[in-house]
Amino acid sequence: MRRTYVSLYVHAVWSTEHRAALLEEVWEAHLYATMGARCVDLGACPIAIGGVADHVHVLARLPATLAPSRLVGDLKGETSHLIRHRLKPGCDFHWQRGYGVFSVSARGTDFVREYVLTQRHHHAVGTLIPTLERTHIDGY
Repeated sequence: MRRTYVSLYVHAVWSTEHRAALLEEVWEAHLYATMGARCVDLGACPIAIGGVADHVHVLARLPATLAPSRLVGDLKGETSHLIRHRLKPGCDFHWQRGYGVFSVSARGTDFVREYVLTQRHHHAVGTLIPTLERTHIDGY
């Protein structure tokens, strides 16, 4: 029996509502583990998850059956619930409505992985790559 081969890597990025610095560093391990587990539940392979106080990045390999919009929607929903009910009960946490998703070549995954995992450093020293930080279309 032949199976379909899919090599689909995506880099997704989204921010907190109004880009508010709400994501606490002490939450990172739990937040990123939850995101990774949800990726696996959806059939995706999480490669790197990282971020700073106002946004997160996810690099993952997707199966043919998973749309990037479903991946991001599920991750945003799962983590909103986690933050509002377990990490900071009662807070009015929301992610932004939109997100950015970029295709990544198999050869480019190492570069993007390193970029995602070193977000704190890139933001501290100003070595951001604007095209990998886009979370919306201007004017929307």
